[in-house]
Amino acid sequence: MLTHIVLFKLKDRQPESVEATAAVLRNMEGKIDVLRHIEVGIDVLHLDRSYDIALITKFDSVEDLQVYADHPVHVEVLAHMKQVLDGTSVCVDFVS
Repeated sequence: MLTHIVLFKLKDRQPESVEATAAVLRNMEGKIDVLRHIEVGIDVLHLDRSYDIALITKFDSVEDLQVYADHPVHVEVLAHMKQVLDGTSVCVDFVS
């Protein structure tokens, strides 16, 4: 299993805006065959070093992660994220 974690900081950090983007991410559930698990978390501490949203996804292989990356549903999410992100996201991928 491959775990893919992405952290996002948003331009608009108001609770409604953060929740709207979290909903966009959650909307991928059940729409991408290779996506085995998805979890979306919203930060509760709001520290200076905090990110607003964490996305945790799991795949059977690195190849499946690439299929996900190119999937039309994910590509739509990327377009949304480009509009709302404050800079770039950070990620880590590891065998779990």
